[in-house]
Amino acid sequence: MQETLNYISENKKRYLDELFELLKIASISADPAYKDEVLKCAEVCADHLRNAGADEVEVCKTKGYPVVYGEKMVGKDLPTVLVYGHYDVQPPDPLELWTKPPFEPYVEKTDLHPDGAVFARGAADDKGQFFMHIKAFEAMMKTDSLPCNVKFIIEGEEEVGSKSLGDFVNEYKEKLSCDCILISDTSLYSTEQPTVTTGLRGLSYVEVEVEGPNRDLHSGLYGGAVPNPIHVLSRMIAGLIDENGHITIDGFYDNVEEVPAEERAQMNKLKDDQEAFKSSIGLSGVEGEKGFTTLERTSIRPTLDCNGIWGGYTGEGAKTVIPSKAFAKISMRLVPYQTPEEITGKFTKYFEKIAPANVKVKVNPHHGGMPYVLPSDTKEFNAAKKAMETAFGTEVLPFRSGGSIPITAMFEEVLGAKSVLMGFGLASDAIHSPNEHYGLYNFYKGIESIPLFFKNYAGR
Repeated sequence: MQETLNYISENKKRYLDELFELLKIASISADPAYKDEVLKCAEVCADHLRNAGADEVEVCKTKGYPVVYGEKMVGKDLPTVLVYGHYDVQPPDPLELWTKPPFEPYVEKTDLHPDGAVFARGAADDKGQFFMHIKAFEAMMKTDSLPCNVKFIIEGEEEVGSKSLGDFVNEYKEKLSCDCILISDTSLYSTEQPTVTTGLRGLSYVEVEVEGPNRDLHSGLYGGAVPNPIHVLSRMIAGLIDENGHITIDGFYDNVEEVPAEERAQMNKLKDDQEAFKSSIGLSGVEGEKGFTTLERTSIRPTLDCNGIWGGYTGEGAKTVIPSKAFAKISMRLVPYQTPEEITGKFTKYFEKIAPANVKVKVNPHHGGMPYVLPSDTKEFNAAKKAMETAFGTEVLPFRSGGSIPITAMFEEVLGAKSVLMGFGLASDAIHSPNEHYGLYNFYKGIESIPLFFKNYAGR
């Protein structure tokens, strides 16, 4: 193993140079104008896998953007790890808020990254993170130390909902058969307190519409005598959460997992600096469901948030109208034993129930995802924990993330394997935002940790 770590140390500059070239590709899956760049990025990823030593490397067609596949089988009696990542990135808008162009990567030091961080779209989500796996694999191949079989799938549609991945995994489930799945698309709690993510929340996302009069009305002639859909919608949304931060939807908490007190205590061992948390987002106070800490509210409890609301006239100047319709987008983060189908159904029924009789309402479901938990007493978790403790030189704790990665539940259902969420970014790395970045310390620690995970998991 020391030979592998030495190889990594000797090649750090080349790794960074190669990452820069990958980050220069504007692989924006949401915008058809960048189709050629997305396809180019798939080919570049395939080249990196071939150069690292993978066999059977393919750029596999799907109904959307291709999935890059590669493998290295070193023994039929050895365990197989399937590595997942995505090469597509979010649109960089608004461009004017970037310090430098989003696809011209550069390194700069920050308070949280004193060794420097790579600034570019995709640096942390997910190019910098999946690239760690390719480079760690290369190091194991070059030092003849790969202890088990490895397969790679790197997709190009994660930022638009992984539209084609489910079909791909179902079609090729024999080809993708594995003992566990390794994903680096999450974050550490901090560099001082590294963590392995053991849980993700699910998601139910809906768009709602409230319709009042059959056309926009003059607010002078009709104001005070007719329902204003914006007012009605605002009251309805405000009523979805009570004064204790409790969601009022009938039956919303029926299937919510009750996390044992022991696990809650372990979770709260994480250094929760409330002042730093508030300062980082420019707030003087926090709020949420009564009886739970901030860490618990953002991980083991379900939530409801209005993500956008609109209606009427929103252009320049004034237009005195009562709008015919008002709209909102609402997301609900789910915890184990809740399902998106269940919660979407309960939301729809309740929203229709609380609507005044003089308006019409419509609920349009968008998409959803199942929650996911990796128990902290599993072989997979312990292999990751021990690997990161060796690399970071400190205790590694389990951590439940508030975010969602719907493919984890799909992987388990189709492939029958647990996903290990061994991410190395930070929540402050501005993913999906201007000036996204990824710390060099985190990047290199990831590359060091991955061979240790393989060694631990293979029992070598």
